[in-house]
Amino acid sequence: MREVAVVLVGPKNEGNVGAVARAMKNFGARRLVLVDPCPIGDEARKRAMHATDILDEAVAVGNLEEALDGLDLVAGTTGISTQSEKKFLRIALSPREFAAKTAAMDGTLGILFGREDFGLRDEELARCDLLVSIPASPQYSILNLSHAAVVILYELFAARRPAGRRRKASRAENEVLHRTYAELLEATDYPPHKRVRTKVMFRRLVGRAVPSKWEFHALMGVLQRASKRIRRLERDRER
Repeated sequence: MREVAVVLVGPKNEGNVGAVARAMKNFGARRLVLVDPCPIGDEARKRAMHATDILDEAVAVGNLEEALDGLDLVAGTTGISTQSEKKFLRIALSPREFAAKTAAMDGTLGILFGREDFGLRDEELARCDLLVSIPASPQYSILNLSHAAVVILYELFAARRPAGRRRKASRAENEVLHRTYAELLEATDYPPHKRVRTKVMFRRLVGRAVPSKWEFHALMGVLQRASKRIRRLERDRER
């Protein structure tokens, strides 16, 4: 079944951390990871109310790489969204679309929330498989951290599916697929200056699809076969 892990990157207000813990308890999420957090004290516990157990079990890490360990699919949250295909770094799903796409997932789904003042950095967003953005008034579109967590966790909770019809996800397989794609770009002599953006685009495309284990392996097999064939043809020409 799907497990939800909430990752707060650089939270600056302990009250917000406590309120997020409360929202997690409301909607059945238990795993809280804090990346380089502010001190967590009495204010956080007051805001958490009956969710102090989630605060007590929270894991604090020093960087994002540690936080991503054990997550099979990573979603980043952003207040800046676009539907422009040329600006794919910021193409985001709504919380309801996100919940529907991941409802049948079997694995650990990580949701990254950024800092209260400027959110997630571009390099952090680039590590995400997909993005989620909450539609809001253009006059003031940025939600408080804990309010954003409530909206997204509610949608995930409401979209739960019963056991069965699960799509097994694996972070390890996901990363092998992306390495295989990178090898294909190299084998085809794809322009080096375009590779970083193209790899992010491919990651987002795959992330939005939430492929099953079988689909991962089928796609990976095609990419690996193409890379090997291109390499073999190159070696034959050099002889």
